[in-house]
Amino acid sequence: MTASSNPVLKCRSASTGLVTKAARLSVAPMMDWTDRHCRFVHRLLSQQTLLYTEMVTAPALVRGGALHLLDFSSQEHPVALQLGGSDAEELSQAARLGAQAGYDEINLNCGCPSDRVQSGTFGAVLMKDPARVADCVAAMRDAVDVEVTVKCRIGVDDQDPERVLPEFLQAIHAAGCRRVTIHARKAWLQGLSPKENRDIPPLDYDLVHRMKNAFPDLHVSINGGITSLEQAKTQLDAGLDGVMIGRAAYHQPTDILAQADAMIFGSGQVADPIDVVHKMVPYVENHLAEGGRLHQITRHMLGLFAGRPGARAWRRALSEGAVHDGAGPEVMLQALDSIAPLAEV
Repeated sequence: MTASSNPVLKCRSASTGLVTKAARLSVAPMMDWTDRHCRFVHRLLSQQTLLYTEMVTAPALVRGGALHLLDFSSQEHPVALQLGGSDAEELSQAARLGAQAGYDEINLNCGCPSDRVQSGTFGAVLMKDPARVADCVAAMRDAVDVEVTVKCRIGVDDQDPERVLPEFLQAIHAAGCRRVTIHARKAWLQGLSPKENRDIPPLDYDLVHRMKNAFPDLHVSINGGITSLEQAKTQLDAGLDGVMIGRAAYHQPTDILAQADAMIFGSGQVADPIDVVHKMVPYVENHLAEGGRLHQITRHMLGLFAGRPGARAWRRALSEGAVHDGAGPEVMLQALDSIAPLAEV
């Protein structure tokens, strides 16, 4: 499915003000997880939370012509495109493609520690070269009208975060970046796997708060180790501008997102995951009509009822039923039989 072949995939970008407000809470870009199907589910749970794509590499778009990676539904707004790369000209071209596709924000990845990303000289390794990052930000900003942002770590390897993080923020701020998300851990480029880099390096929330004080006109969001809306609200109440939640939002999407509009943004209804399943039916039918498979969508719905009676049976029914040839939305609807109504919980 492409933006040109399906009218729901092209739409007008939201205003910068709307996106900045949405950045009060966001779902982290996560490889193999936050694809367009995942984002559609998340949007049904929260109308206001900012959603991010998986990281898309600039070379894939510019040299590889993989524009299908930009496909998304108009209902996902506000939604941001995260780019990976380190060549300013190539990133500017990729940013332009993203803006033309309708994304509300273009984000530069300076935080991913995987070997594959390092080999392309982007991701967390860019923490070692703030001047290059600044050049990339400036080139991207010159290419697009939507906001250009950065996601980074507090440092890598043996760097001293107290020194390198303010230098990094000063460089991107001077280049025109006005919004940054800081994963409050170092990344170890050698010796730790990407998974270990999400857990083993200690969190330093205090440093992120000091950076907000040092750069008061920079919109600072914090990421790392936050697993509930209560924790997110604590960070916001302490003076940060935004909170980004990753794995918890994926594995327990209802816990994180269903109450987000009311609790974090102060308006909106609390979403019922049973209603979400029913609202997914037309989306699933459209996907199947385009030649897709049910499990490509339902794999992102396994955690909808996490912690609720019947959740295990729900996951089993989807996991086993969605992979069969010809499987359709009836698999989801039948799986709902295992879920107790809220009044019985």
